[in-house]
Amino acid sequence: MRKRLLSDTGSAPPTSDAEWLNIEDLVEVELSSEDVHHPIEAALLPGSNNGWRAAIPGRQTIRLLFAPARDLQRIRLRFVETAAERTQEYVLRCSTDGGQSFRDIVRQQWNFDPCGSTCETEEHRLDLPGTDVLELIITPNIRDDRTLASLAELRIA
Repeated sequence: MRKRLLSDTGSAPPTSDAEWLNIEDLVEVELSSEDVHHPIEAALLPGSNNGWRAAIPGRQTIRLLFAPARDLQRIRLRFVETAAERTQEYVLRCSTDGGQSFRDIVRQQWNFDPCGSTCETEEHRLDLPGTDVLELIITPNIRDDRTLASLAELRIA
C-alpha cells in the first residue's frame, strides 16, 4: 500500500520577502477609493503594518498596471478583520491586452469572525505569462454594501 500525507502534496514553502517583486518601481496603481490614513502603499510595500482601506463602503477595485508586461508566478493576499463578523469575496483577474479583456484567476469567499477567524492569507501559485494588468476586486461584505474594504498585504513574485 502506498500512502502520502496530504500536507506533502502541492504544498509550497512560504515565499521569503526577498523573492517578492519590488512593485513600487514596476506598477502604476488604479483604485476605486483610498482612505488617506491607509494608502495602497501600506499594503503593497514591505514594512508597513497599516494596510490599505477604502474611503467609501462597498465593492472596491485595485488595479496594478505593469509596463512592460511581467510573468507572474505567485500572488499573496492577506486580509484582517478583528471587529466585525462578515463574509468577504474577492476576485483576482489578469489581462494580457492592456485591460481590454480579463481572465479570472480565483474567486473566493471568506467568513471573518472576531471570536476566531480574523485573518485570511492566501498564496496562489500560478503561471501568468505576459501580464500587463492584475486586478483585485473586493466585496467586503456580500450581505451589506455599507462595509469598508481593506487589504493588509498584496505581494507578487
